[in-house]
Amino acid sequence: MAPKDTFFRSVDMSLIQLYIANENGREVVMALGELSQVQFRDLNQDSHALKRNFTEEISRLNNVERQLCYFHCQLDKASIPIQLSSQPTDTLVASLTSEIDELTERIECLERQISSLSDSYETLMKRELELTEWRWVLSEAGSYFDHAYDHREEIRQSLDNDETPLLRDIEQQARPNDDVEGPQRFQDMSIGIIAGVIPRTRMGLFQRILWRTLRGNLYMNQSAIPEPIVDPTNNEDTRKNAFMILAHGKSITAKIRKISKSLGASLYSVDEDCELRRERMHEVSIRLNDVRNVVQRTIKILHTELSQIAPVLADWVTIIKKEKAIYNTLNQFSYDQARRTHIAEAWCPTNSLPLVKMTLQDVNDRAGLTVPTIVNRIRTNKTPPTFVRTNKFTEGFQTIVEAYGIPKYSESNPGLYTVVTFPFIFAVMFGDFGHGALITIAAAAMICWEGKLGKTKLDELIQIAFCGRYIVLMMGLFSMYTGLLYNDIFSRSFTLFPSQWKWPDNIRKGKPVDASLRYGYRFPFGVDWNWHDAENSLLFTNSMKMKMSILLGWAHMTYALCLQYVNARHFQRKTEILGNFIPGMIFFQSIFGYLAFSIIYKWSIDWESRNQTPPSLLNMFIFMFLSPGKVQEQLYPGQAVVQVILLFLAFIQVPIMLFFKPLYLRWEHNNARALGYRGIEEWLRMTALEEDSDLGEHVSGSCDNEADEGESAAMAAQDIAEEEHLVFHFGELMIYQVIHTIEFCLNSISHIASYLRLWALSLAHQQLSIVLWDRTIGAAFKIESFTTRVIMIVVTFYLWFAMTICILCVMEGTSAMLHSLRLHWIEAMSKHFMGDGIPFTPFSFKNLLAGDSVVY
Repeated sequence: MAPKDTFFRSVDMSLIQLYIANENGREVVMALGELSQVQFRDLNQDSHALKRNFTEEISRLNNVERQLCYFHCQLDKASIPIQLSSQPTDTLVASLTSEIDELTERIECLERQISSLSDSYETLMKRELELTEWRWVLSEAGSYFDHAYDHREEIRQSLDNDETPLLRDIEQQARPNDDVEGPQRFQDMSIGIIAGVIPRTRMGLFQRILWRTLRGNLYMNQSAIPEPIVDPTNNEDTRKNAFMILAHGKSITAKIRKISKSLGASLYSVDEDCELRRERMHEVSIRLNDVRNVVQRTIKILHTELSQIAPVLADWVTIIKKEKAIYNTLNQFSYDQARRTHIAEAWCPTNSLPLVKMTLQDVNDRAGLTVPTIVNRIRTNKTPPTFVRTNKFTEGFQTIVEAYGIPKYSESNPGLYTVVTFPFIFAVMFGDFGHGALITIAAAAMICWEGKLGKTKLDELIQIAFCGRYIVLMMGLFSMYTGLLYNDIFSRSFTLFPSQWKWPDNIRKGKPVDASLRYGYRFPFGVDWNWHDAENSLLFTNSMKMKMSILLGWAHMTYALCLQYVNARHFQRKTEILGNFIPGMIFFQSIFGYLAFSIIYKWSIDWESRNQTPPSLLNMFIFMFLSPGKVQEQLYPGQAVVQVILLFLAFIQVPIMLFFKPLYLRWEHNNARALGYRGIEEWLRMTALEEDSDLGEHVSGSCDNEADEGESAAMAAQDIAEEEHLVFHFGELMIYQVIHTIEFCLNSISHIASYLRLWALSLAHQQLSIVLWDRTIGAAFKIESFTTRVIMIVVTFYLWFAMTICILCVMEGTSAMLHSLRLHWIEAMSKHFMGDGIPFTPFSFKNLLAGDSVVY
């Protein structure tokens, strides 16, 4: 019988073999994907991906995924919202391959239709763009030519300039007879006309390049198009300018055309004759109207087709993703050609084996097959994956642990004590009843509406807080508790109980007054509220919280060290207990356990009744190492002898931790070899081969027992052969133990000091809260004028509340949470946590769809 699944250890895992009939493989994998309890092993790691059995099916599904992605892009372009699936994801797997084939054909047909419509739409939009730009060029051409004819005399006068020899030649060729009257055509003058449209951002660069390239031998005019022109390639409005250039010579004209096209200009033909331009303008306008009408009809048809796809696209994506995951899993199986059977290996929680068998039995019954699916539990020396069962409450705390490292299989899980210690250590630094109440209310609201919030797309930071809502709830509750201990609520104090301090009757202003304790009465819970008004309040809270931090650090690390013993006993490692745990615990308690005892002892003594000044523990601890056997300020009788004994015990543990484990393992190894015992790898091999046949279990039906036992034994032998042989190296073990010992001794000191952050952050939070109150709403209460006081209270209340939420709750809370996280990862978990486990990643449709967006 497998042990019961608990949160203290990972789930007991079993390696199973599945013998699945070829015609039933898809249905079995589909059922196991919905069950989410099986992690398959890849038995075809050495074979190429293209040579596996279901490569064609996966390629076909990849193409379908591409088509669905294309639909999603088209829906985004058309601004059509994609509807989420209204059906549960576990009902969206087609029961037959024929249904998948029909869906594939339908998607392919839709892709051809949408692609054809989309291509036609883009072609028409480009044509509309060209006609729109052409119309602007033609509309501006009249003013261009009028301006050019008006400046004809200026052009002729410029011919006398030596810097324009080309234009002089043009004029001489264009005026062979001075008796010709009226304006001459540019075509007759061999002057070319280049007209077009260019983006406005490139107009300045265009002009500079033309000037530098042609040295001013051109005539150019340009104007801004007032309306933005939509570019169909990116659906963006682009500001453009229309231009027209007059230049002489074919080579210069060709050069201008190349420069224009290189800068993204569109060139259009323009007639010099006014009547021809008017006719061309009319023709372009008619064609533009026709194109726009066709574009509107195309958009309407395309929108209709896409609107039919939008409601079912999410369901199609889910179906295809599941189908592809099924074939990817089948590719991990080994195929027996003779028996036409798939052979699979998988890790499964032992307690889930009955559920797996029941599920496979249901699949066989529905399929009506004569050959059932057979399940064999096999023995292996491979390390199983780690799977810790969690619920909504414990999932967040386990995530904190796994962010540092996956627990080793069957080792003690730090997530168990993290449920309590993480929020409590946070609360020690964040202790304020009011601030804790605000955090509790926020967490309770997220828990109350977690169903609605879980379906809503949240901001990244809010999503992190929502995922850890139960952690936030625990932090808020513990903060309220520590706030009661500190007697703090928004930097104010509770006065629920009478104070244990009393002030003298005659109090004179300007003179210090000392309070005295009431006879026979002590404050029942937490810190007395009178300390808030005392001048030495900071000295008192400093001393109290500093010593409290040391006590909490000692208790936290002692508990973590005890888990080292629990792990060593569970894995039956006596050398870990004798060589690491016992000397480490003695070393730690001899120094820091003694310090914790001294703090508690000092607190428990009434030094005033003894007429004795309490000794300084800091000086005592320092001189304990510098001057062993000498005590300057005695804490208790026989203190010097006790400290010498404790120091001796602490120092003697260092060589024990250094040499015991390596020397003992070396002696054990040599003694075993001398007696002729098998090595550990040989013992594992023989055990696996001899006992494997006794562990076979069948779901239903019958099979050839000898063949099954032979295949199971072969699989176990193959697993053992793949494992690295365990070879004893004394040198490596000695180096590792030296590093471990030095690290443990040094870390014991630094880790205890690290817990002083509890004191520092708690004090900083309290002082910041006091300053915020005194500078805002506290100052408003001191205003003498009633009207002004009321107005300032209202104004400063909103300021105080906003800064309390933003600074004290969010910023200070995040800081305290990170420090608590550090104390768990470094100070506590390093004492016992191995963290080299393999995560259990079962084949699960739920995880597949949760990790990937359902819609591309």
